[in-house]
Amino acid sequence: MASSEPKAGRSERRTDALSKERIVEAAIELLDAEGESGLTFRALAARLATGSGAIYHHVANKNDLLTAATDDVIARVLAGVVPDEQPRAAIRSVALGMFDAIDLHPWVGTHLAREPWQLALPQILEGLGGPLQALGVPEQAQFDCASALFNYVLGVAGQNAAHARLHADATDRTTFLTSIVARWTRLDPARYPFVHRMAAQLREHDDREQFLAGIDLILDGAGRGQAR
Repeated sequence: MASSEPKAGRSERRTDALSKERIVEAAIELLDAEGESGLTFRALAARLATGSGAIYHHVANKNDLLTAATDDVIARVLAGVVPDEQPRAAIRSVALGMFDAIDLHPWVGTHLAREPWQLALPQILEGLGGPLQALGVPEQAQFDCASALFNYVLGVAGQNAAHARLHADATDRTTFLTSIVARWTRLDPARYPFVHRMAAQLREHDDREQFLAGIDLILDGAGRGQAR
């Protein structure tokens, strides 16, 4: 009987040492390396050199773990926003931070789109929509503008990350875009005049700069809407 108490004490200390923060950090590493399909409690336990039971002490299931990992990534994005930035600069900072985070962690965009009730979403909406009032956007237009910003960020960032994953092993970005331009320029210029004009820009464009140009278009449109 005497030997059972020290054993229980060792087990309790091990559970305490395995914090939720450590589990989330390891989960992010696993998600980045293997994607959602590679995130299993068995793989996570092996990475942490522990048992699955110790992980279940902190997270209920895989979805709970995905949400915690997503919250952690988004929290770091929002923490990088300078508190006294001008409202337009703050929106661009949040948007670009999200773009880069989803590019680095593609599973974040997927999980955000799949579960709109998680805590990260109102935090992002606050970061994108909070400054709209300071920009002079009327209150009745702020929800539409914030929603447009949010959907644009998730859509473009997710598409960019998907393209990067699809062609990561096959070719580099320049070669990939050059192949698209070649296909475009073979199209009938009489039927596709705009596509022909834009072909050269496609090959040379910068994804991040183009992304921010879209943010500015939304914000400029909100300003024109106010003027009307």
